[in-house]
Amino acid sequence: MKYNLLIGGAAGQGMDTIATTLEKILNRSGFYVHSTRDVMSRVRGGHSFIQIRFGDEPIYSHTEELDLIVALNQDTVNFHLPRLKEDGVIIADESLNSDDKRFKSLGLIKIARELKMPIVVGVVAAGAVVKYFGIHYDEQFSFISPKFKEEVKEANKKAFLAGYDLVETKHNVGKGVNKDYILINGNNAIALGALAGGVSYYSAYPMTPATSIMTYLSKNQVKAGIVVEQAEDEIAAINMALGASYAGARAMTGSSGGGFSLMVEALGMGGIAELPLVVADSQRPGPATGLPTRTEQSDLSFMLTASHGEFPRMVMSVRNAEDAFYQSFRALNLAEKYQTVVLLLTDQYLADSNVTIPKYNLDNLEIVDDAIREVPEGEVYKRFKITENGISPRLIPGKAAGQVVVVDSDEHNEEGHIIESAEERNAMMEKRMRKAILMKEAMEEPEYMGAETPEILLVGWGSTYGPMKEAVEELNKEGHKVGALSFGDLYPLPEKNLRKYKDLAKKIVNVEMNFTGQLGKLISMETGILMDHSILKYDGRQISGNEIISRVRNEVL
Repeated sequence: MKYNLLIGGAAGQGMDTIATTLEKILNRSGFYVHSTRDVMSRVRGGHSFIQIRFGDEPIYSHTEELDLIVALNQDTVNFHLPRLKEDGVIIADESLNSDDKRFKSLGLIKIARELKMPIVVGVVAAGAVVKYFGIHYDEQFSFISPKFKEEVKEANKKAFLAGYDLVETKHNVGKGVNKDYILINGNNAIALGALAGGVSYYSAYPMTPATSIMTYLSKNQVKAGIVVEQAEDEIAAINMALGASYAGARAMTGSSGGGFSLMVEALGMGGIAELPLVVADSQRPGPATGLPTRTEQSDLSFMLTASHGEFPRMVMSVRNAEDAFYQSFRALNLAEKYQTVVLLLTDQYLADSNVTIPKYNLDNLEIVDDAIREVPEGEVYKRFKITENGISPRLIPGKAAGQVVVVDSDEHNEEGHIIESAEERNAMMEKRMRKAILMKEAMEEPEYMGAETPEILLVGWGSTYGPMKEAVEELNKEGHKVGALSFGDLYPLPEKNLRKYKDLAKKIVNVEMNFTGQLGKLISMETGILMDHSILKYDGRQISGNEIISRVRNEVL
C-alpha cells in the first residue's frame, strides 16, 4: 500500500505548514514517508510544490502519479491535473475552479478567517487530507508545536478538526507498521553524523542547499559544546576551518558548488599542510548561479582535481538520509586518520527530502583520534616526518613543552621549513602520495542490488540510489535480469564489485544527474571500463524510478 499526494501553491502560501503537519502525523502513525520539495527561487509568488509519498512498506524515491492534490492556487490545478489518477481527488479552496469531476471545492480560507487566524488555512487543509485517507492521528495534537502560545495551539486544533469534518474518508489506512522511526532530511542527517563523529568546529557561509547543515549545528552548538561560525564568505570559511584543524579541532565546512569554487586555493593549503578537514558540498545545477533551489550531480569531476597541484584526497557521497549520518561520521574519521581533505557530496534532493528511517545505531561507532600530545624528551618534533606509509605524527600545538608545530603553504622539509631542494621536494611529494594507497584500501565497495547474474548493470552514485533500487525491483519483476551498483565512496575508486559484475553483465549503463556522465568518465579513466549506454538527466529535477524503467525499456533492452 502506497499513496502519493502533492501540495502546491505560491511561495508564502503555507505549503510547508501542511507538509510538516502531515509528515509528523504519518510518521507518528507508523507509516514510511518520503517527502520531496520542488521550490522556485523566490520568497513570494511563483509555483512550488511538495510531494509526500507514504505507505506500509519501505519507500526509496518519489514517483509521478498522484492520489491527491492540495491546491493552494490555480496554477497547481492547471499544472498537476494530468498526473492525478482517475480515482484521485483535488482538494482546493472555493476561490479556485475546475470542471474536472475530481475537483473538490472547500471553504478552507473561510474557516481560517472565522477562527480569526488566516495563517491556519494550511492546518485546515491538513485535517481534510488526514480524514480523506483515514489516517490515525494523535488526539492530544502532539504534532502541533509546543512552542506556540495556548491561543495559537487552540486555533490550530480547531482548524485541523474543521478541515477534518469537510470531507469523507475514502481509503481508511489507519496506522502503519513502523515503531520508533525518525523523520529527518539529508542535511540534518549530515549534521547529526558530524556531531556523532566529534566535530568541534564548523564554519560556513550560507548557500542553498547547504545552509541547513550550518543552521542545524548552530541551533545545537551550546548543547553539543561546539563552535559554529558564520563567515563573511567561503574563502574565510575554509581558512577558518583549516586554522581550527591546525589548532586541534575536528573541523568541517560546507557549501554548494559556487561557494566551493571559492575554496579551491585553500583546499590546496589543506593538502600540502596535511590538515584533516571535511568539506560538504550540497550540489545544485550550475554553472554560476544556475538553478539555486534545484538538484544535480555535476560537481564530481570538479572535486577530483579541485585546487592546483597534486595531493591525496578522498571523495565520498551520501545515498540517503540514513547513509548520510554514517558517511559524515566516517568522513571525519578518515580526514583525521590520513591527515587529508575529505570531500562529502550530497545534493538538493537529499538535502531537503524528509524521510522516515530507523534510529541510528551508535554501538559500533568509534572516533579516530591519532594526534599525539607529547614528544620524546630530547627529540625535535618533525611535523612532516618521512614515514613508510606517508602518515606523519601529528602534534597538537601547545601540548608538548618546547615543541613548535610548523606548517606552511610552501614546499617544506620534515620540520616544516621552506625548501627549494629538488631531492626534498621529491621526498615530500612521494611521502604525501603514499597515503593514497592506504586511502584506497579504506574505500567501501559500492552496494549491489538486483539479479545475481545481471544482463544489464546500472551504475550510479549518491542520490540515484533510491530511484535505481525501485527501478531494479520493478524490471526484475517483469522478468529482466537487472542489477545496480550504487557508489557511496567515489575516489580513490573502489573497483572490486565493479569488476565482478562488469564481467557478468552484457551491458553497463551509468545513471547520473549530470550532462557528461561524470561517474562513467571516472570509471573509464581509472579502470578502462567503458559504459555501453548512459541514462542522464540535467533539468534540475531528480530522476525517478519510473523514469529509469522507461528509459531502460526504450533505450537499453
